[in-house]
Amino acid sequence: MFLFNRHAELRFFVIIFSFTAIMEHLLDNPAWNALCSGNNSLSNGNQFAKYFSPDVSPFTGLPAATVENFQHLHEITPVDGPFGLMTPVKVDFPQPWKMLREMDIVQMVCENPIERPMANQAEIIPLTEQNVPEMLALTKLTNPGPFLRRTIEMGHYRGIFKEGKLVAMAGQRLNPVPYAEISAVCTHPDHLGKGYAAQLLLDQIRRIKAARQIPFLNALTTNIRAIKLYESIGFTVRKEIFISIFQKAER
Repeated sequence: MFLFNRHAELRFFVIIFSFTAIMEHLLDNPAWNALCSGNNSLSNGNQFAKYFSPDVSPFTGLPAATVENFQHLHEITPVDGPFGLMTPVKVDFPQPWKMLREMDIVQMVCENPIERPMANQAEIIPLTEQNVPEMLALTKLTNPGPFLRRTIEMGHYRGIFKEGKLVAMAGQRLNPVPYAEISAVCTHPDHLGKGYAAQLLLDQIRRIKAARQIPFLNALTTNIRAIKLYESIGFTVRKEIFISIFQKAER
């Protein structure tokens, strides 16, 4: 059981009230809504807390950041972490959880994509499990966000190859229907400036629109170059959110 002094408990529930009052849009709580809908086949947990398998994604979801839901998450997760949680406001993590770091994110949605001519249109190829070692190497080099051995199962990963080597890729992560998140957009440093990221983004947007869903993505507020690229093809900022990286505290 969690133990709080009165002051800490009151402060936590004030934060929780603010958190639940502000979460009125599906994308205010994207991981929970994805685990309950489009990513349901990869979901573990119950009505109080859900999570992806540790080799798929570190993201977890709570219907609301209550003490009880954090306790359920602690009890059902098979590893100590690290985990990720997306929230529209900052949240204090109760014991026995420990926050490692917090990231400020801009959440962007593309209702009206801007098609643009590409000087050097590259062939875009669907990626399969056979490509996972190359995908892991590329994401480790470029660090577009967490990409694990089974992340490819979240769907629709496609890439660009040059001389038989994977040099750029993008795919889908969270799917809180009717929204679909474009993720792992990355290009090998030796192939920057060739328009590969824009081509892959537009390819993903077309696919999502064809499925009658709405593309969205997340970017660090400090990643100005990426944000400008996203804006150039039709993404607009919906709001700022927070990603907290946390783990089970040592006992």
